[in-house]
Amino acid sequence: MRPSILLSILFLLLFDLPDTQAQVINDQFSQLKYRQLGPFRGGRSTAAAGVPDDIFTYYMGSTGGGVWKTTDGGTTWDNVSDGYFSVGSIGAIEVAPSDKNVVYVGTGSADPRGNISTGKGMYKSQDAGSTWQFIGLPNAGQISRIQIHPRNEEQVYAAVLGNIFGPSKERGIYRTMDGGKNWKQILFVNDSTGASDLIMDPNNPRILYAGFWQAERKPWTMIDGGNGSGLYKSTDGGDTWTRLSGKGGLPTGIIGKVGIAVSPVNSNRVWVIHEHLDETKGGLYLSEDGGQHWTRVSRDHLIRQRAWYFSKIFAHPTEEHSLYIVNVSLFKSTDDGRSIVNIPVPHGDNHYVWINPKHPNYLINCNDGGANVSFNGGKTWSTQWNQPTGEFYRVTVDNQFPYRVYGAQQDNTTISMPSRGGDIHPASGLYEVGGGESGHIAVDPRNPDIVYAGSYIGIITRIDRSKDSHKSVSAYPELYDGIAGRDLKYRFQWNAPIRFSPHDPNVLYITSNYVHRSTDEGQTWNVISPDLTNNIDEYLDIPGGPIQHDNTSVELYSTIFAFEESVLEKGVLWAGSDDGLMYISRDNGVSWKNITPKGMPKEGTVNSIDLSTHQKGRAHIAVYKYRDNDFRPYVYQTNDYGKNWKLLTNGTNGIPGDYPVRVVREDPAREGLLYAGTEFGMFISFDNGTNWQPFQQNLPITPVTDIAVHNKDLVVSTQGRAYWILDDLSPLHNWNRNGETQLLTPRLTYRTQISNARGEFRPDPAPTGALFHYYLPKADTVEIIINDVKNNEVNRYKNIAGKSGINRFGWDLTYPKAKLIPGTFIYLSYSGRPKVIPGEYKVMLKAGGRTYEQMLTVKADPRWKVDMAGLEEQLKVQIKVRDMVTDIHKYIASIRSLREQLNQVHDWVGQQALRESINDFVTKLTVIEEELIQTKTESHQDPINYPVRLDTQMGYLYSVTNSQEGRPNNSIYDRLKDLEKDWAEVKSRYDNLVNDRLPKIEATLTGLDVPLIKKEN
Repeated sequence: MRPSILLSILFLLLFDLPDTQAQVINDQFSQLKYRQLGPFRGGRSTAAAGVPDDIFTYYMGSTGGGVWKTTDGGTTWDNVSDGYFSVGSIGAIEVAPSDKNVVYVGTGSADPRGNISTGKGMYKSQDAGSTWQFIGLPNAGQISRIQIHPRNEEQVYAAVLGNIFGPSKERGIYRTMDGGKNWKQILFVNDSTGASDLIMDPNNPRILYAGFWQAERKPWTMIDGGNGSGLYKSTDGGDTWTRLSGKGGLPTGIIGKVGIAVSPVNSNRVWVIHEHLDETKGGLYLSEDGGQHWTRVSRDHLIRQRAWYFSKIFAHPTEEHSLYIVNVSLFKSTDDGRSIVNIPVPHGDNHYVWINPKHPNYLINCNDGGANVSFNGGKTWSTQWNQPTGEFYRVTVDNQFPYRVYGAQQDNTTISMPSRGGDIHPASGLYEVGGGESGHIAVDPRNPDIVYAGSYIGIITRIDRSKDSHKSVSAYPELYDGIAGRDLKYRFQWNAPIRFSPHDPNVLYITSNYVHRSTDEGQTWNVISPDLTNNIDEYLDIPGGPIQHDNTSVELYSTIFAFEESVLEKGVLWAGSDDGLMYISRDNGVSWKNITPKGMPKEGTVNSIDLSTHQKGRAHIAVYKYRDNDFRPYVYQTNDYGKNWKLLTNGTNGIPGDYPVRVVREDPAREGLLYAGTEFGMFISFDNGTNWQPFQQNLPITPVTDIAVHNKDLVVSTQGRAYWILDDLSPLHNWNRNGETQLLTPRLTYRTQISNARGEFRPDPAPTGALFHYYLPKADTVEIIINDVKNNEVNRYKNIAGKSGINRFGWDLTYPKAKLIPGTFIYLSYSGRPKVIPGEYKVMLKAGGRTYEQMLTVKADPRWKVDMAGLEEQLKVQIKVRDMVTDIHKYIASIRSLREQLNQVHDWVGQQALRESINDFVTKLTVIEEELIQTKTESHQDPINYPVRLDTQMGYLYSVTNSQEGRPNNSIYDRLKDLEKDWAEVKSRYDNLVNDRLPKIEATLTGLDVPLIKKEN
């Protein structure tokens, strides 16, 4: 529902604030946290390091998810860079040989596939990754390798590939002699050629080898190789360098990416791998005299395919002729590279291997599925199902309850996962939905089992999970490999949109450089638009070159990159291209109008279109151009179908000037509340984009690739940290910044049986029940009371420590639980709280001497057939049994209190008859106690040895009743009747015994200097 005009004006007044005040507002929401959804399936990693003397400790660098550390050989991984690093992309990690506590990290992965994220310099830890300091090179871009002097951890070298998206004077080799306080560029080739590798002679730290690679990424191509590429050597610690390429048998000319290895057993044995424009000159080269003379020892394409993505080699620490070579597969050679043996690893596309120099069978390997550790030379590896570092391009949610989250994971499969709940295994509840690693996903709004998923080269699949049905519904199945874009009939991008019409679920759209529509589940497709791109011919060659072409459709250009149909108006279609155009059709695709914003960066990529649910003709688009070396943020808004556009990001109004924006969404519950996902995190605007502020909360710094606002949840996809959800955005909708205490309107809540998964490598627990949000102008102790519609108290929570700002309190939709004697438990039984029935509840906040009220609506799980009378009857039984358990424990407490007092009196008095009477009374009380509770039970499995008693039998009945969702079955009533009879009989015996014996004993004590016995209620 659209907020009232008055409320909209109020929000504009409240949030049109300077930066300092905006930050204050952001601080008010500090208790709103994202929860990690997962999946815990590893994503791309290109950097790793280990600790020679600590065989279980390793570091891994994700290409979007920061630095991770394991201290148990890869069984578990913990992120150690969150809160310190300003980027998530990691290019190099190295542990100082002289001090294992000193770790250096270079940001910016240097294996630059199409979705590469830039780095922002160097970091250093002096406490084994517990804390980090930024140590410079902020404009380095991608950092490929770090080398540290073996005896001086302050002397460090960094190989900088540079800004992969354009010319960069920062490219080259850098050295610091003071641990990163100062850096000196000691080798520079040119502004388009950077360092792809750097190796220090393991036996002589003055000798260095550097590999240089002329490389640059554009949206339409990958420049691979040039005359600047080649191999360099220094023998004086980097003061001077000699180019080895073109000498002693190494080729000169147009060379590709260069990788280097030096044998620790014999420093004269040096290997170099590189591609060359001349096929006969590319491959693996060996020198046996420290680089003076070279022989090509392998031309095998298994180690040369996609050379720009791989081309790294690693010398074995104890075997002179052995080395590891990474490529699509991991290889080992024992004859200087002349022949290779494949080493199976958990995932393909291998980028790095670190071999323990003291224990060479101990390895860590990085690949496009994460990192894995081996303790037997690669025969077996640790799992990758413990790293939430997946790269996801988009997020889709469905309409079922609870909703599921869908996406395509880079170098993996599509995946569907529940937004809440869990099972006994971290992969439980997850499944593939067709398509591939890169595409959009569309779920049939009528049936979530039917899913359409895309991938590169125009692949689209339709699955029906209920029938195990899977088929291709591609619009035009044409292989793209080796074919120029201009020669393709349709240009389907790597990440091409797929959309259902919000008005007609029989209508499905996909886009190439045209808009395609199907009304028969993809059986036939009709083109309903002209080419809506600039169709720039010079960008439509085969991507790649001059050395290797790489045509997976990542670089396929002049395509429709974003597409939406208006939710408010049927047939109003919006399309944005990756080469700088926006189009609209207001007649269901019959005609199209160019509505490209004036001033939009030429050939910018329209990455997302968000169409308002509040106002016809209103749209927001996120445009980026960082792949063409323009990192400025571009968010545009129109309110008149694209006739006029307003730029909402100028680099000074909250989103920094070098934070490209990937996605923007308007909150469907409140007009003018905008969310933006950038290359370096989340931002929010409360005032229609006039001002922005960080909305990072606990979300790690990582590229935010997509956002969905669904059921008042914020669902976020990332490039390196999988999926996250911020549950319940209602405080953003309702809070008025007037400085007064407020209890905010809670959102609709459901009574369900959904539980959270337990154990490691599982999603963060989702909130169960209702979330209450309240604002306090200053910290205070508050009380929350929940009443039913008859004003009967349901539950009460006292002494809640409220913080200044927005507070969040979770209520699990229950009454108070049974009151047990402290230290006791009920075996195999639920002793928790009865659940409230669906209905209306009054929530009251007591703070500062005042009471604030709101109404909460609780509904039954929408998947259930609800029997309200049955639920009411269930609640009555639960309350009755709960109270009986409480009463039993009251009697047990009374028995124990009486016994303790009687035993004390026994010790104080001297009359033998009185002592015998007390002993008999105590014995009879103990007999009753042992009927109520098993007194021998001291641990949770003792009841296996000792019979359970009445309290546990009651507790078990309570558990059975609680497990229902409706009217209890007849057996519950039968059992309740028997237990009530048993309890009445025991209680009667207790009452009769105490009423008979206690007065007689107290009468005997009259006149003695002994305190009277107190009977507990």
